Amino acid sequence: MPALNAKPKGIRSCLFGVSRLSLFPCISRGTSGTLPHVFQGESDVDQTRLELVRGTLDILILKSLIWGPRHGYAITSLIRRHSGDALLVEEGTLYPALWRLENKGLLAAEWGLSENNRKAKFYRLTAEGRRQLRQEVKTWEAYAAAVTKVLGATRPELPGEMA
Repeated sequence: MPALNAKPKGIRSCLFGVSRLSLFPCISRGTSGTLPHVFQGESDVDQTRLELVRGTLDILILKSLIWGPRHGYAITSLIRRHSGDALLVEEGTLYPALWRLENKGLLAAEWGLSENNRKAKFYRLTAEGRRQLRQEVKTWEAYAAAVTKVLGATRPELPGEMA
C-alpha cells in the first residue's frame, strides 16, 4: 500500500491551483527540459525538497538584471549566491525563460564577450521589465505577508472575531 502522502507518477503538486516546479537536491546542468534544482549548502533545508512556485524564476531573473546586463551563466550564479547556495537554475530552464521574457519585451539582448573572452548573449532589463519587476515585488511581498500571518497564528480565529 502506498504512503498516504505519495503522489502518483506524472502528477505535479499544486498550491492553490498554481503548478509548482520542484527543486530536488542535486546538481546538473545542460539537460534540456529539466527543472531548477536545489544546490545543497550547509543549512537546515538539507535533505528536504524546496519548491519554486511557477513564475518565481521570472522575478528572480528580472531581479538579477536590476544591477546591469548579464549573460546566462552570470544570472544563474547571482541567483545561487543570493539564495545562499540554495537554488541552482539549470540551463534547460533558464534559457527558455530568458527567451520568453525577451519576447514579452521585458528583456533586451545583445551579443558580447564574457569575462573569459567567450561570445555570450547579454540580457538587460527594458523599461517595461523594470515596471514588471516593481509590480511582481509588490505582489510577492503581499503574498509573503499573508502567509506569515497565517504561519504566525497562535490560535484559531473564533466566528465573529476580527483579526
